[in-house]
Amino acid sequence: MPPRRSHKKSRAGCRRCKARKIKCDEVHPRCGNCTKHGVACDFEHPGITDVLSPAETPRPTTSASSGDSPSTSTLPPTPSVDSSTPLPIYRNPEPLPLTSNTKSSRMMELKLLHHYTTITCETLAISSPVSERIWRDTVPNLAFTGAHFLADALLAVSALHLRYNAPQDQELVRASHAYMASTLSEYSASLSKGINESNAEALFLTASLIAFQSTASRIFTRDDGGDVKDRSDGYVLPLSWFHSFQGVKAVVASSWQWLRNSGIVIPIIESQPALNLDLSGQNATFFGHLMNGVEEEIAALDDNPEGQILTRQAYQHAVAVLDWAHKIPHTGAPLVFLATVSRRFVELLEARRPRALAILASYFGLLKCLDGVWWLKGVARREVMGIVSLFDPDDEEWWSRLQWPIRIALYEGDVIPPDVWGADWVAETALLHQGSQNGSFVSHIELLSQMFSTMQSMPPPNLASAMPDVMDVIAHQNALVRSRTFERHPFLDDHTHDPF
Repeated sequence: MPPRRSHKKSRAGCRRCKARKIKCDEVHPRCGNCTKHGVACDFEHPGITDVLSPAETPRPTTSASSGDSPSTSTLPPTPSVDSSTPLPIYRNPEPLPLTSNTKSSRMMELKLLHHYTTITCETLAISSPVSERIWRDTVPNLAFTGAHFLADALLAVSALHLRYNAPQDQELVRASHAYMASTLSEYSASLSKGINESNAEALFLTASLIAFQSTASRIFTRDDGGDVKDRSDGYVLPLSWFHSFQGVKAVVASSWQWLRNSGIVIPIIESQPALNLDLSGQNATFFGHLMNGVEEEIAALDDNPEGQILTRQAYQHAVAVLDWAHKIPHTGAPLVFLATVSRRFVELLEARRPRALAILASYFGLLKCLDGVWWLKGVARREVMGIVSLFDPDDEEWWSRLQWPIRIALYEGDVIPPDVWGADWVAETALLHQGSQNGSFVSHIELLSQMFSTMQSMPPPNLASAMPDVMDVIAHQNALVRSRTFERHPFLDDHTHDPF
């Protein structure tokens, strides 16, 4: 056996390399590893080491049995930002500054802010001029008043949008990652301190931008060292989409007493088409076949009566949202699915239940109608075919139920005819009018908020586990900040704790 090659230990390496237990080349002002990953190095910024330490904490280990659910672990708290320190929007984002060149950093921020207010803001809302104006004018003004995490979120999303048109621009890659890291850190710290009247609007808007970034980031996974396919398990489900969008739901439910009178939040919510769901299960629906055999499945796989109830309701509700969105897809209705499905449904996805996967495939099929939106381009084809790869081709029971999303995802053409889609779009206006008569989206949130308040006051055990808990949102956001995979991309880790 050849002798082991000797090596010189790095005793004066940077904090990040020491935390990751890798050799540091000790190059100043930024070591080679930090330069490679486009992250801050304490050689360059000595005062930032204490803030960087949470991002260096290894992520929780995942369960060997499922590969999706994390094991329980205790993590250190996310550091808060000193509220007495003035932090204008034109600043190096913390905890990950872009560069030591102050002028270069300021020019980058000016570039990002200009792009956001002229172009990116128009892509955050679908078919809603009112929401576009709010995202363009009102939201930046709110960020200027001291909501630093909101300001960083705007810049992060703008950098991601610019990167879409210039995918090889490493400055934009670093900017997108750095500003979102700063957003998550300060946002989580603010949530930890509590939601109140003064920060409710900013927290809602930031949660929405985090969800947007999570969704849009999926198109860059290959460039960032990740992939929609895992080397061992094959296709990786985009569970981070659900985590982040349901985070928005948790913030809304927890702060509705202040948001219900907001001149910023209410118009954004009201721009969404009203939920008009048929939860009876008695009427024939387009996706009703996805519920065939559900009782037998529940009886065979769920021993706990409470779990059986939650599973049945999770499937019924998810299919009802699909049926509703299928009739009015061009309004952006399919995006509501991510925020409205229950915590139990996400758990079923994590367990890779065939029924949940088939429902998810149909959901991504709906997104084909939004393929012209830059952050959704190619999503339907990529995700549907990825989900299909998880099924056995000889599985006759489920293969037939996947035919619609496959046909839609592979359809070539800018407009899908009604006979292929399966719904008459001529009636879209009438359906929207009917939905507005049956109650606005705000009325559904009022109901959610009331249920949330009631369940939070119940002693365990109860069904409150099906509702969002804002403290779980904090834990999830902190996990994102701490994860070492954030150095590759802020939303590559689909195995973090599901907050709902």
